Amino acid sequence: MSYDKLAKDILQFVGGDQNVSSLVHCATRLRFKLKDNKKAQKTEIQNLPGILSVVESGGQFQVVVGSHVSNVYEEIIKIGNFGENSSSTDESKGTIMSIIFETVSRSFSPLIGAFAGAGMLKAVLTVLVSLGWLSQESGTYHILSAAGNAVFYFLPIMLGITLATKLGANPFVGGTIGAALLEPNLTGLLAEGKTTSFLSVPVVLMDYSSSVFPIFIAVSIYAVLEKFLKKVIHKDVQMFLVPMLSLAIIVPLTVIAFGPFGVYAGNAIGSGISFLSAKSGILTGAVLGAAWTFLTIFGLHWALVPIILANIAAGGDPIFAMVASGVFAQMGVALGIFLKTKDKQVKALAGSTAVPGLLAGVTEPIIYGLVLRFKRTVPYVAIAGAVGGAINGLLGVKGITFAFPSLLSISAFSPVGTYTIGVLAALVCGALLTILFGFEDKKQQEVASNQQEIDNKPENKPSLMKTVSIVSPLTGDVKLLNQVNDQVFSSGALGKGIAIEPTTGNAFSPVAGVVSTLFPTGHAIGITSEEGIEILIHIGIDTVQLDGKYYNPQIKQGDQVKQGDLLVNFDIERIKEAGYQVTTPIIITNTVNYLDVIPTDAERVALDDSILTIVK
Repeated sequence: MSYDKLAKDILQFVGGDQNVSSLVHCATRLRFKLKDNKKAQKTEIQNLPGILSVVESGGQFQVVVGSHVSNVYEEIIKIGNFGENSSSTDESKGTIMSIIFETVSRSFSPLIGAFAGAGMLKAVLTVLVSLGWLSQESGTYHILSAAGNAVFYFLPIMLGITLATKLGANPFVGGTIGAALLEPNLTGLLAEGKTTSFLSVPVVLMDYSSSVFPIFIAVSIYAVLEKFLKKVIHKDVQMFLVPMLSLAIIVPLTVIAFGPFGVYAGNAIGSGISFLSAKSGILTGAVLGAAWTFLTIFGLHWALVPIILANIAAGGDPIFAMVASGVFAQMGVALGIFLKTKDKQVKALAGSTAVPGLLAGVTEPIIYGLVLRFKRTVPYVAIAGAVGGAINGLLGVKGITFAFPSLLSISAFSPVGTYTIGVLAALVCGALLTILFGFEDKKQQEVASNQQEIDNKPENKPSLMKTVSIVSPLTGDVKLLNQVNDQVFSSGALGKGIAIEPTTGNAFSPVAGVVSTLFPTGHAIGITSEEGIEILIHIGIDTVQLDGKYYNPQIKQGDQVKQGDLLVNFDIERIKEAGYQVTTPIIITNTVNYLDVIPTDAERVALDDSILTIVK
């Protein structure tokens, strides 16, 4: 896959870099903050090869890319005239709740990699100690434990940086505010007693390591203060005076008021969840387990992360164990589809999304590549998540460290055996529901059933089949689709079809119909025939990067065409000299609507020769 090409296409379809206020990425998504969401071409982005889905939630325009999101992100940052986490005053504001969710999401997103790595390391250490392979007294354990604990212990510093960045304030002053809460002069006071004073004002001392809420309150107030100070202080002395006054004001206010309030608020929320769990662990666990997938889809799961981290810092969190069942339910559905399907493409997709889920807890590719594609599985995920969540809620399982729920992080929960029963119940339930009741809707089942009947006994019912012939738009040599040097085309992800290596630089319409899509570069044309067959003619591989050079379209989008009408002229030699192949895939993009798409067995075709037979 060309990350450079995909990045250019995404940036173009979100309205160009001039429409981007900021961009960050998480484990699988590019999270754009756009100045005008209406300028984004959602359908075009969803149709790009390599894109799983597009979601608008929490004030963000989210492009779900998958495990290679960081590569695409880096390419976009290279070509876009905007900086990481850049902001703009003309961003759309949205509702208060959407702003809160977005702020929380943007603050935690840059830390996902550190959380995942550190949490997994802590889980591995727990296993090594329990097996007797490593002593807690050894230097090796202490060094690795420091590596695993650091991001959580110093979380106020990390969040101070990311939150200040999101709010447009100096990130290093934000980090310094968090560091002040962990500085030995302050933490040393806690060893001497529970209270102290600042200018005769009583101060209740708190342990701020691994805390979340105090730094969120402190940095939010700091961002407002910084803007005010920059308005009233002369620019020649702002460099030192604004940070000095900010620290001198915010740090004392934090330890006097913001910090204790944040700690008490976090503890109150955690106690509320614990109270509900104690009253009805089954109900609480079932609701959270069933809801987790849907919270993730809408980006609302971030609202629970601060509470989870605060509870873990206090000794253990029941929420994390309950929602982990929702993650395993997703893995179960992927496993069920893998075992159930006979379609090689779907099996490959299910397998490739299940593996990172089972081993690393990254399940967004499952959500967007499978669950939302095969909507019949949505209730399976909810039911399986509810089952596992209810078990963990009933038996009082807690998360003791933050690690993405996966097979390798089971030791991050306690009791391990009970937790294992809960999440495996969710996984097995999701898989069994998928296997027993299927994952395709009625239409998909009919197409699959008819296809299998044709493949196995084509001679039995020939009278029931109708066929339509698609003629060649080009003159040249024929290639099977799996021989095309592009995984998206060769895998059949866009649909079945054929490819032609053209010998003349003219492409003609293979059917009578309408030009439904014409890329601005002229290298790709989509035509919908009068019978509803959707045909994509993609002239060349990666030739979108030529930006229209050597292509001369003779039609425009929306034009009515007859079979044999000239669509585009293109210069084969110049395209090859520029380093691109002119291999032209011809794809039936709505293949799923037909029983089969059969390519010609000819090795060479001329204009108007039959190249594809559509079985209806």
